[in-house]
Amino acid sequence: MAGKKGQKKRVWSDDEKRSICAQARVSGVSVAQVARRYAMNTNLIHKWLRDPRFASEGQAADLSVPDGATFLPVEVAGMEPVMAAPISPTPLTGPITAQRVDITLSDGRRILVEGPTALSAIVAMVEGLAQ
Repeated sequence: MAGKKGQKKRVWSDDEKRSICAQARVSGVSVAQVARRYAMNTNLIHKWLRDPRFASEGQAADLSVPDGATFLPVEVAGMEPVMAAPISPTPLTGPITAQRVDITLSDGRRILVEGPTALSAIVAMVEGLAQ
C-alpha cells in the first residue's frame, strides 16, 4: 500500500527498532504513546514486538522509572528571550497556539511540545537554543 502523497517511506535501523520496542514495554507506557512520539502507526510497533530480534526483554529494565520518581517544576531565571521578528497576535483571534509542535533539528535531534502552546514561545525557545 502506498503512503500519502509526498511522504517517503521511513527506514528504521535495528537499534532504533530495539529502542522503540523497549520504550513500548516500559510499565505505564502504552504502545500508542510511543507511536505518537515517533509519528508512526501502532501496528508497526506491535509487529516489531513480536519479532524476537527487537523484543528482547532485557532492555525494558534500562528504561524503567525508579520508585518515587516524579516530575519537578523547572524555572529558568536570568534569561531574556530574544526574538528576531516579534510575532504579534491578530486582533480578532488572540495569540496563535498549537496543540502539538514537532521540530526536527539539522543534527537529527527532535523537539516535541504537546498541549496548547503559544507559537511565539516555541519561536523564542528555538532561537534561544540556536544561540
